[in-house]
Amino acid sequence: MPQPAILISGATGYVGGRLIPRLLESGYRVRALGRSMEKLACRPWAHHDRIELVRADVLDRTALTQAARGCRAAYYLVHSMIAQKSGYAEADRIGARNMVHAAAAEGLERIIYLGGLGEISNLRLSDHLRSRHEVADILQSGPVPATVLRAAMIIGSGSASFEMLRYLVERLPVMVTPRWVQTPVQPISVGDVLGYLLGCLEPEAVKGESLDIGGPDVLTYHELIDIFCEEARLPKRRIFPVPVLTPKLSAYWIHLVTPVPAAIAMPLTEGLGVPVICKDDRIRNIIPQRLTGCREAIRTALQRVAQCQIDTCWSDAGDLTPPEWAYCGDAAYAGGTILECGYRIRLRATPDDVWRPVSRIGGSTGWYRGNVLWELRGWLDKMVGGIGLQRGRRDPENIRVGDALDFWRVLAADPPHRLHLVSEMKLPGEAMLQIDVTPFGSHQTEVQLLSRFLPKGLIGLIYWYATYPFHQWIFSGMLKAIARSIGKPILKHPERFTPKVHQTCTVPGSKT
Repeated sequence: MPQPAILISGATGYVGGRLIPRLLESGYRVRALGRSMEKLACRPWAHHDRIELVRADVLDRTALTQAARGCRAAYYLVHSMIAQKSGYAEADRIGARNMVHAAAAEGLERIIYLGGLGEISNLRLSDHLRSRHEVADILQSGPVPATVLRAAMIIGSGSASFEMLRYLVERLPVMVTPRWVQTPVQPISVGDVLGYLLGCLEPEAVKGESLDIGGPDVLTYHELIDIFCEEARLPKRRIFPVPVLTPKLSAYWIHLVTPVPAAIAMPLTEGLGVPVICKDDRIRNIIPQRLTGCREAIRTALQRVAQCQIDTCWSDAGDLTPPEWAYCGDAAYAGGTILECGYRIRLRATPDDVWRPVSRIGGSTGWYRGNVLWELRGWLDKMVGGIGLQRGRRDPENIRVGDALDFWRVLAADPPHRLHLVSEMKLPGEAMLQIDVTPFGSHQTEVQLLSRFLPKGLIGLIYWYATYPFHQWIFSGMLKAIARSIGKPILKHPERFTPKVHQTCTVPGSKT
């Protein structure tokens, strides 16, 4: 009889995606829970012989209970970091209550939750940290013992905290900062977080306990900036703290100069407004491990960024929901008119030849034509509160479903045949960009580039037709540049085409 599995909720998130390989390496069976089967299936560990992928939402009590069946323990690694997402606190409560119910109904031995440091009695504690504490209380109120690990800033390649620090330091030689740069904080490396999470799976001593976890260093954000400069071999940054920058203003400033959107920067900056230091270190005796200092953690993270070895990233977590109009089968007029601009080219090449430049699109590679216009569009998006183009991509060559790609999200990646992106820009409508690679006979391949847009109101129509001439120029140039990049002859030059109406949907996870 196989051993009971360990349930991981939030399996495609930053911490969950890194914890799963640790569990597999330690010999555990794992049941990975996520809202998108496509995002789960494209993870490096998805085909391991001891892993099971389950599609479920923690807000769905029935589905979560079914997912917990046959498990002996659960990691609850779900929480909202979107400050502007209405009702996040209530959603967090519902998810936690559902986890308590599922664990009790299926006879789990323990729940392990990663929460946040900070004293609930502190009136300046942020709403998000208060929500973390509330989730911890709910989990510990049930009959199944819940272990709560409380951490401050997590330092690791791809973490929101580290990326915010990295981009601020790399892009701003002079900083006018809020007072929170002098607030003491006790960061912890992501490797040490994973060590503690894994270590909590067996000991009886941690059952039902709330335990603070932190690294060996207590320092200010100002000191972190100085250490980063030294490790990145950058000149020391000049910092001028001022009392008038509120967390909200700080979040908008961070949004403008880094890829971290204001909605995520807000809880991060609010969390830095109060001291977050471990009050007890009992866990160091229960789960002994060599703790990584801030300098070493930053050095390791920088090395992994330089080597493009980012396993998970803050920007890859969250929903992956195709636009409703992407579902096929409805009449063309249903839900509004979908506007399209498509170009195609025929090359003497194989699909594998073409896929190489297609899979590298965006990020440091750029978009093969009109990069200045793409950059301008990204800055315009930033100015109206969007994410802009600075987010880049997780890896310069490898791409998978759910990846953030500049101001797009990867909706489908099927090498070497298709790459479909859904826009995350602030737009008067919803947009998709589709690249399809189709073989034609012996060593002939057609590449189709299709922009699809569902406008909202008159503003949406004006936006589409104002940008349409740029689409034509950019798309035809992109296709030619792709041909040049692989050194293959063009058999048919770029031409406009009208896409066929699909009777069945090609969007992953959609209805047919």
